[in-house]
Amino acid sequence: MRVLKPILYTAFAGLVFTGCKSISNLPVPQGSDVAITAVAKKTPLTQEQKNTWGHLDLVKDSIPGMSVDKAYDFLQGKKSVTVVVGVVDSGTDLGHEDLKDVAWVNTKEVAGNGIDDDKNGYVDDIHGWNFLGDAYKENMEADRILQNPSLESPEIVAEIQAAHDIKVGNAEKTKTRFEQMLSGVKGADENLARHFGKDDYSAIEVAAITTEDPSLLQSIAIAKQMFGFGLPSLAQAQEEIKKELDKSIALLNNEYTNYRIGDNPEDINDSPGYGNGNSGVSIKSEAHGTHVSGIIGASRNNGKGVNGVADNVKIMAVRSVPDGDEYDKDVALGLRYAVDNGAKVINTSFGKGYSPHKEWVYEAIQYAAKHDVLIINAAGNDGKDIDVERTYPNDSKDLITEVSDNVLTIGAMSSSYNENLPANFSNYGKKNVDIFAPGVQIYSTTPENEYKHFSGTSMAAPSAVGVAALVRSYYPKLTASQVKHILMNSGVKINLEVIKPGSQSRENPEGELVPFADLSVTGRVVNAYNALQMADRMVNGKK
Repeated sequence: MRVLKPILYTAFAGLVFTGCKSISNLPVPQGSDVAITAVAKKTPLTQEQKNTWGHLDLVKDSIPGMSVDKAYDFLQGKKSVTVVVGVVDSGTDLGHEDLKDVAWVNTKEVAGNGIDDDKNGYVDDIHGWNFLGDAYKENMEADRILQNPSLESPEIVAEIQAAHDIKVGNAEKTKTRFEQMLSGVKGADENLARHFGKDDYSAIEVAAITTEDPSLLQSIAIAKQMFGFGLPSLAQAQEEIKKELDKSIALLNNEYTNYRIGDNPEDINDSPGYGNGNSGVSIKSEAHGTHVSGIIGASRNNGKGVNGVADNVKIMAVRSVPDGDEYDKDVALGLRYAVDNGAKVINTSFGKGYSPHKEWVYEAIQYAAKHDVLIINAAGNDGKDIDVERTYPNDSKDLITEVSDNVLTIGAMSSSYNENLPANFSNYGKKNVDIFAPGVQIYSTTPENEYKHFSGTSMAAPSAVGVAALVRSYYPKLTASQVKHILMNSGVKINLEVIKPGSQSRENPEGELVPFADLSVTGRVVNAYNALQMADRMVNGKK
């Protein structure tokens, strides 16, 4: 995730430009070190702005979006090629009204005939591949390691065991706390629904309530807290709290269920072609992959729902991420599947704290690099410094040296151009997070032709993927590494003191103020217009 120091680019730029005969050898220009001057938006976002803020422009709209609308003005009259984007994620509803026209189709395969027509090892893989088969739930990696300690070193097993013992010791209190929280949120949701006369009220509507009713005031406070955590609704908040409650109950009961179907996940060579071809469908509760896909490439200007960032993409659905921690085997093979079947950009919006077979994933990342494929990775939602605390997948075995130069790691930002710009949940790192992108309350597709606001670095990564796909679509001669550094170097430089993610607490509700530049390699936020301009200058030699 490192980038060469500006002095090296300056020293060698003249030499390379003089002697190069191929666009793929051109160095990426350095972006301006001058931070943009803009006025923060003073009034609340309109509903339209809430749904599209990631596409807006900081200078024009006072909202720190990626200037996507401005980018399309720049692209008028320019030709593009189709770019296949691999979405390695949960299930993806490619039958959605806003995704069906951008679904990748394996034209070499005959649907439903039970034959591997294209002989790629996967039978009936029409829209991608489902490595999870019929499984949905999965254990956390730490719990799997405790069940099979041989997967990790004694030091890591001891670390996991110590943390597990503390969790078990606290499980009764945790269970009670989540039960109380669930009851409070449920009551607040019912109270607010009665007040509005509907279930689908918004955060803006809640904020606008004027009342002296103590019960309603308490419900408003609970709702604002849940919205502040990035949850789109109190219904979603209840689902998330229930998941945590179930974990506490499972700890107390010493429960462990083996959910795996069809292969040995600790043997990457076992059962080749395991899973099935049902990758382009999704149950309603498994909305993550559908939401990610819509951010990248939902059909533009079709009069429905949302506009994806990229206008000429095909979404390949690679189901590798369950409700729980993903297996390294599924991630590694999912990346390879996407590469082998034509993806030029891959989105990886998932993560975990332990990775027993991390080498399989590193090898898959290097495999993608050899095939000129860019991987854009979510930094994670723990509000921690990943220069210090590891999160997987990553592109560095020692948190310093990259295994290859084709991975871009993205932090999440909000629509607030002030101290709240970085999402309070986003991971950060001066060495291991490359750049930030919109990731708070992002409106996108969900299963069964629905649309919702989700928050997470899981939303920031596909925002950046859409920009990368635009660059690769309109400037296809640029390499994956070049596109990575274009996004990094062309981003908007931010000169603000911001609240460091994860620093707010009951004891310190204000949090710690730090320069935004300290949170990533670049100190920038992704900007589509700037990226396309830089790409155009590189390819066409314009200044």
